[in-house]
Amino acid sequence: MAKLNENFFKLKKNYLFIEIAKRIKAYSAEHPEEAKRLIRMGIGDVTRPLAPVVVEAMEKACREMGVKETFRGYEDSGAGYDFLREAVSNYYKSFGAEVSADEIRISDGAKSDCGNIIDIFGTGNTVLVTDPAYPVYVDSNIMNGNDVIYADSTEENGFAAMPDKSVKADLIYLCSPNNPTGSVYTAAQLKEWVDYALANNAVIIYDAAYEAFVTQPDIPRSIFCIEGAKKCAIEICSLSKTAGFTGTRCGYTVVPNDLVQQNSAGEDVKLADIWGRRQGSKFNGVSYPVQRGAEAVFTPEGQKQTHEAIAYYQENARVIAKTCDELGIKYTGGVNSPYIWLKCPNGMGSWDFFDMLLTKIQVVGTPGAGFGKNGDGWFRLTAFGTHEATAEAMERLKALLK
Repeated sequence: MAKLNENFFKLKKNYLFIEIAKRIKAYSAEHPEEAKRLIRMGIGDVTRPLAPVVVEAMEKACREMGVKETFRGYEDSGAGYDFLREAVSNYYKSFGAEVSADEIRISDGAKSDCGNIIDIFGTGNTVLVTDPAYPVYVDSNIMNGNDVIYADSTEENGFAAMPDKSVKADLIYLCSPNNPTGSVYTAAQLKEWVDYALANNAVIIYDAAYEAFVTQPDIPRSIFCIEGAKKCAIEICSLSKTAGFTGTRCGYTVVPNDLVQQNSAGEDVKLADIWGRRQGSKFNGVSYPVQRGAEAVFTPEGQKQTHEAIAYYQENARVIAKTCDELGIKYTGGVNSPYIWLKCPNGMGSWDFFDMLLTKIQVVGTPGAGFGKNGDGWFRLTAFGTHEATAEAMERLKALLK
């Protein structure tokens, strides 16, 4: 009989978004007419199409794949084509972070790499995760048999947990702008985390998937804007929210050449080498047309067009935040993030509020309890819908709660 990974049985029975889908399906089956009015503001999927410059680049690349002389098969390195890695490196330079092309590996998205990165570390590590947190951080480590501990992000600290020097961790997951809370870390706060990691010889896994939504000039777009970070941090980023690649799949992970840990024999090992070996064994790379489309994102015209889409979502976030202000609802996010993290009214629990919005006004959000114990009593709305749907949902919410 094959032995199973018993760690899977330690996971919550249902992944958060599967549970949400089940409740929507059940409600829709019982109330088919009302279900036609559903406005989905739960899952963080984009609605704006790919930028024209991206589509043009992908179309051109697809035509190249249909010609013998320009056809491409496997990449030589599996790390991503040089043209895209150079484009990403130059993008980092545009906001003050020095990342060389050879430190960048192209992937099929941040979610995959947030889970897969655990492969390069041994089991039994103490992994510090801020609570609330994106479920992948916790689930992937439980699957791997690691000990997960939590740093509390709460209303009192602006949902930006800070390190506790009395606690020792081996791996640390940080996300800024944060999913789900929309909060951000300042440069001073990130420096505290970097100093903590260096003091504990720990590695920070930094999820920067929403960096393109940062509007305040004093908020770092990358942890590599912080002195010392290249000796203790891995950064994972995605084009899903930056450029609408949720259905196209492309992202990148930066493992600095200066990031070194010791193996059991006491030898220094570059984590970039292990990550490269892992990817070479388990991943064949992102398709050539997609990488050409991703390259186009980082051109001047690509930046202009993708930021038009980001501005569209930011306007939705403004509308949601304004509604919360009118209703006297506390919230974080919406300024540097496409998420608004609001406090459920009248002391309601997250799932109770979810059910009320679904059944009373046919609006779907995400219960904060699904992101950890500190999320209970809070609720996430996304700004990734259309202007029309967002405005309608907010009018319904005002009618319900006023």
